[in-house]
Parts: sequence; structure tokens; C-alpha cells
Amino acid sequence: MLPEALVVSAPGKVILHGEHAVVHGKVALAMALDLRTFLRLQPQSNGKVSLNLPNLGINLAWDVAKLQQLDMCFPAETGDSWPEPSPAQVEKLKEVAGSARTSADAGPDSQLLAVLTFLYLYLSISRKQRVPPSLDITVWSELPPGAGLGSSAAYSVCLAAGLLTACGEISNPLKAGETTSSRWTPEELELINKWAFQGERVIHGNPSGVDNAVSTWGGALRYQQGKVASIKRPPSLKVLLTYTRVPRSTKALVAGVRSRLLKFPEIVTPLLSSIDAISLECQRVLEDMVAEPTPEHYSRLEELIDMNQHHLNALGVGHASLDRLCQVTQAHGLHSKLTGAGGGGCGITLLRPDLEQPEVEAIRRALSDHGFDCWETSIGGLGVAVHVAASLDAPVRQGLAVL
Repeated sequence: MLPEALVVSAPGKVILHGEHAVVHGKVALAMALDLRTFLRLQPQSNGKVSLNLPNLGINLAWDVAKLQQLDMCFPAETGDSWPEPSPAQVEKLKEVAGSARTSADAGPDSQLLAVLTFLYLYLSISRKQRVPPSLDITVWSELPPGAGLGSSAAYSVCLAAGLLTACGEISNPLKAGETTSSRWTPEELELINKWAFQGERVIHGNPSGVDNAVSTWGGALRYQQGKVASIKRPPSLKVLLTYTRVPRSTKALVAGVRSRLLKFPEIVTPLLSSIDAISLECQRVLEDMVAEPTPEHYSRLEELIDMNQHHLNALGVGHASLDRLCQVTQAHGLHSKLTGAGGGGCGITLLRPDLEQPEVEAIRRALSDHGFDCWETSIGGLGVAVHVAASLDAPVRQGLAVL
């Protein structure tokens, strides 16, 4: 059992290239987004486990002894077996979640799914314990939910990392005297990733595994036909992330691309192949940038961004809000594309290293004037990590303090 509080964070993700083409067997590049979800786990001695999710208005607590009566329904992992959460397990968890009367009871699906994911991971990971740990857990996020930025995966990764550490399944990588952050071993990260995938299954049913992998490992990943591979030592790229606030249906957009492919196969098939080539060329550029990024590297990345955005519009997944985003940034000499499903949602804008801060602020104001939310952030950075709370920057410390 941990002697003191544990603070964990995990990043969201963006798709740099390969949206929609990946559904048809092509390569997609995903990168860790330096907007993060944070978890604070505090051991308790009151015989309860509590979950506080201020972003979702959830504050629940359960008696550990009562939850332990369900542990036979949640067997621990054995060998290489990682069974999908069963409908019977999920129904049992709904009964447990519904027994705690809060405003979350009648809330949207996102609230219920967040609670079910926590209960599933808590009961499954603590299955080997004689008595499951008494914990106070708070999770807070910088990621807007439902924007295609991997917020649910970051949540699952934080829960998996915190609970595995609390139950002694993995070590606490922070050493005495450390004042910043630390990460687990590759073997421990793999275990975190596997459990986080189970959490994603509770939320999404049949996830690809990309989001939780990016959130766990960080950096950049290449995904194709179910296979995930890390891109070695990718550079961290500064970007503007813009949320158009336009809701979209990923399912409907994917279906629309498939319909267009069936209707115009000789046109759409080459488009998908071209997007695949863009992803592969981008990977080559990122790998070349490891030694020494040059202006030429950034020019190539900008050209790839422009070409991919035009392809995505041709596939029918653009939106007027994304066109406005591209127009605003283009007026300042910058290059943008949608990230994720399209049809609204989010876009990213590459920021060159020589761009002055006043210019960045002017672009942010222009985008805000169109009703968009905008963050200056980076992609390609740190995966899940454990922190000394005092080492976190001021905004994060303030966010944790108000939980």
C-alpha cells in the first residue's frame, strides 16, 4: 500500500495524418497531445473507496467490504488472457453505480461510463488483494470530452497506472529526493496499457487501442490494420489546437466516406492511397528531424498538412468551421488541418520555431473571435508519468487544488 498520495498524469492524442484512410487499411500517425488528465490517489483508512470527477460533476463513495463481495465477478488477469468486460459484469456494475444517489444518477452516458470504468478497473486490478485498498481518488482533465482528443483513454490510463501502483502490481518509480516526474519501466508501461485498454472497452465496446497506447507511451505511434508501432524519438512539435465546438458523429462521417468510396471507387481509392503516402512521408520527415530540425523540415510538414486537408475535404469530412480555421491561420502564413473524424470537432495548426509570441496571440484572438476554443500546446511529448505534486506548473497545481 502507498504511504502517501500519488499524482499521475497522461496525455490526450491527436491524429496527425491518416484520418478515415486508416479505416480502409492505410497508415495513421497519432501523437501525444500535451493537454493532460491528472489523477490524485490518496490512501485512506476509513474502509471506503471514493471517486471525485469534478469535470463531470461526480462525487461517489462505496464501502470496500461491499465491493469485495463482487470480486468473484472480476477475476484477475491470468497468463496472456485479457478477457473483454462481459455484459454480465457491466450490468452488475450498473447496479453498484446506481446504489449511490448523486446528481450523476440521471446524468448523461459519459458520467455513467466513467463510473463503470473506474469500478471495473478497481475490482479487477485489486482482485489479488486480500482486502481491496481504501482510496480517495480524484481525476481532473485539461481535455475537452467528446472532442476526439482521447480524453477517455487518458482517464483509463491514469486509473490503470494509479490502481496498479496502489495495489503493488507495479512499482512507484519516484525515488526519494526526486523533485519532478518519473516513468515506469517498459514492462510496467505495457501492463498499464493492457489494463487501460480494458477500461476503453467498457467505454467504447470495441476500441482500436491507439488512444490508450499513445496516452501510455507518449511520442508518436504508427497504426495500421490493428498493429501499433512506436516512431523512435519523434520531435516535440508546437501547435495550436482549435476546438470548433461543432458536434459531429464519427459513425456517420465514416459511413459517408465508405458510401463515397462505393459510389466513386476510381476517384476515392487514389485519394486514400495518397493519404497513406502522406502519412509515410510525414513519418520520414519526423525521423529526419531527430538529429537537427531545419526550416526545410517544417516546410515539408506544412505542405503535407495542406495536401491532407484538401484530400479530407474531397472525402466529404470537412466543415465550414474547419474552412474558417484554415482561412484564419493561412492569413497569418500558417497551415492547418482537421484532426480526428472531421465534420467540425478539432483542428491543429503547426507553429514554426521562429514564430514570435505576439503573432501566436494574435492568431488565438482571431480564432476566439469566431467562437472557437484554442490552446497553444505541443504534440509528441511525454506519456503517462508520476509526479511530485510540488513540481507541477502553476495552472496544474491550481487545478488540483480546487478539486
